[in-house]
Amino acid sequence: MGRTTIDIDDDLVGRVMRRYGLRTKKDAVDFALRQVSAAPMTPREMHAMQGSGWDGDLDGTRRGEAEELAGQWPVGPAAHG
Repeated sequence: MGRTTIDIDDDLVGRVMRRYGLRTKKDAVDFALRQVSAAPMTPREMHAMQGSGWDGDLDGTRRGEAEELAGQWPVGPAAHG
């Protein structure tokens, strides 16, 4: 396990500690991360993971026709809206 230094909302950590009877901030953060990571994904989260937004020719890519495909797919954060 690694050690990480972060700024964290003490009020939120305190609420988690009181609500779930946790003794330390580390326990509260570990608990919260486990809860969030174990929760099933929402339909919106699943939809956000669909595809890359690329509408190119996969068969052409497999045949090595990359020159014709250059610039056909979006790149960067703005491309994934």
